[in-house]
Amino acid sequence: QVQLVESGGGLVQAGGSLRLSCATSGRTFSSYAMGWFRQAPGKEREFVAAIRWSGGTTGYADSVKGRFTISRDAAKNTVYLQMNSLKPEDTAVYYCAADSLYKGTSYYRQYGMDYWGKGTLVTVSS
Repeated sequence: QVQLVESGGGLVQAGGSLRLSCATSGRTFSSYAMGWFRQAPGKEREFVAAIRWSGGTTGYADSVKGRFTISRDAAKNTVYLQMNSLKPEDTAVYYCAADSLYKGTSYYRQYGMDYWGKGTLVTVSS
């Protein structure tokens, strides 16, 4: 099993920045992927960003492209989501996720990933 623990959520004003972290432990895969998803109140969970652990290929939802950056630190087994120029519509619970194989952003938009953290709340005030 893979364990994922998110941190870094909180309250921020519109236009501000936050960095989310996700520490991973447990089983790892040679070609796995990590990602971030979010769920706003009353809405379905949606894909935000993904990264291939080996090679660093990234993909983003159109709504966050140019504002959010996903990265990973292999030595720390940690993935990050740097969020800049935050908007009130970015308010959501953000979930870290992992997949045993990088399947691409189109797949993740529809089906998500195999393993999930418990989420961290991000609130953006106007």
